[in-house]
Amino acid sequence: MRKKESQYDPIKIGVSSCLLGNQVRYDGGHQHDRYITGTLGQFFEFVPVCPEVECGLPVPREAMRLVGEPEKPRLLTIRTKIDHTEKMQNWAAERVKQLESDDLHGFIFKSKSPSSGMERVKVYGEGNIPSNKGVGMFARAFMEHFPLLPVEEDGRLHDIPLRENYIERIFVYKRWRDLIDNNKTLGGLVAFHSQHKLLIMAHSVEHYRRLGPLVAHGKEKPVEELFLEYLQILTEALRRKCTIKKHVNVLHHMLGYFKKVLSADEKKEMLEVIEQYGKALIPLIVPITLFNHYVRKYGQEYLAAQMYLHPHPIELKLRNHA
Repeated sequence: MRKKESQYDPIKIGVSSCLLGNQVRYDGGHQHDRYITGTLGQFFEFVPVCPEVECGLPVPREAMRLVGEPEKPRLLTIRTKIDHTEKMQNWAAERVKQLESDDLHGFIFKSKSPSSGMERVKVYGEGNIPSNKGVGMFARAFMEHFPLLPVEEDGRLHDIPLRENYIERIFVYKRWRDLIDNNKTLGGLVAFHSQHKLLIMAHSVEHYRRLGPLVAHGKEKPVEELFLEYLQILTEALRRKCTIKKHVNVLHHMLGYFKKVLSADEKKEMLEVIEQYGKALIPLIVPITLFNHYVRKYGQEYLAAQMYLHPHPIELKLRNHA
């Protein structure tokens, strides 16, 4: 699926096939998620993956579950106890290698699935007692093979903060890949870091403080080593969720760039809006909109370049929730 008219090029991500409406589940049905195909489909191009069907199992088929130790479970059919562990593991090892050529920027897994669940998948141990400590076999192989790719599962996408975090990471990763393809130099990295400073700060001040010196002393490392270390720290930072408190900190930081130009009334209004956001009375989009207004009005070039003010398409309305 390709997006509608937009400034954004389609971003390719992998998706559990049943979430796209494909009838590949064990019972012959699907788990069509219209937020994924409708809303995200405007901006993403999907690569469907169904581990069970692609490894050779039929539709319909006997349901399966994970059995044994959460870290090394077996994949067994529920009624007949047929063991599909090696079949699934061998297929997954080859499939993740094939996906290298698909230029994926992330993946959306089917929650609770013994093959595709990202976390909290039931694993049946001694006495047939389940624990929610498992990871689907394909999901585990994928995340081990692509440890720095943004991943999420369908159920968690209906949690607004988790949804924004995931989609924001996708767009950051897209810009990172564009940097790799077009300007993999220290100068390119300096520009990328400069544009993402406030966005990183909104996730983790700690990681923000680690990345600054890394870039400043970039000449001391080979480019490949520098870029890999930067991406690893950036990924760690973006996995930390933003909070109202963190956003308020960034908003006050941005306000400092206007201390010499805002009138008394404008500053008062800005402080009131930030306070209202801090009390969860208004959504983040309100202070962000006001800041964008002042950025244009006063020609604040540094803030105009900050991805924090426009990290993802406004059509997704990710900052519209109080």
